[in-house]
Amino acid sequence: MDLSTAVAAAQNGDDEAFRTIYRAVQPLLLRYLRVLVGDSAEDVASETWLQIVRDLDSFRGDYDGFRGWAATIARHRALDHVRYARRRPSVPVPMEEMGELADGADAADLTVEAMSTRAAVELIATLPPDQAEAVLLRVLLGLDVTTTAQVLGKRPGAVRTAAYRGLRRLAKHVQRPDLVAAEDGSVTAAGRLTLEDMR
Repeated sequence: MDLSTAVAAAQNGDDEAFRTIYRAVQPLLLRYLRVLVGDSAEDVASETWLQIVRDLDSFRGDYDGFRGWAATIARHRALDHVRYARRRPSVPVPMEEMGELADGADAADLTVEAMSTRAAVELIATLPPDQAEAVLLRVLLGLDVTTTAQVLGKRPGAVRTAAYRGLRRLAKHVQRPDLVAAEDGSVTAAGRLTLEDMR
């Protein structure tokens, strides 16, 4: 099922369509939220999806618009969480107390994927906040410049600049001379990684 079709079907109450868009968007939101709120990303993502479910009827647009809308909600919930956390300390729960994986996925495969993903997200988290958010929204969530600017409440030019600077810093940080960041915001890695849509 096409993801834009899935969004429309989910709005009409199709549970399977909602699962489809959830599976497509949830991993992206979690990576974005890990940079914003760290270990609280799962909780904030849950709050995000509660609001998405509540307001899904009012959403208008395709899948690309949905990702931007979801990112905006996630960002607002993250900001609320940070404000709340400043007022009240939290007590972390040990991982051993967590339940089994809900979907029965192979824990070893998920661990390897999570380790490499976590390393990338931690590296992005070292960027200044405006650069980290621009890189995450543009590259990870695949939002266009206009949508990213709307999510962040900035001008498109500021988003392009922040993404460009963030990608340049990342390229230097990982000491990859084959990574080249261009002023248009694109990054290439010996032909393997192309982010030409940064314009």
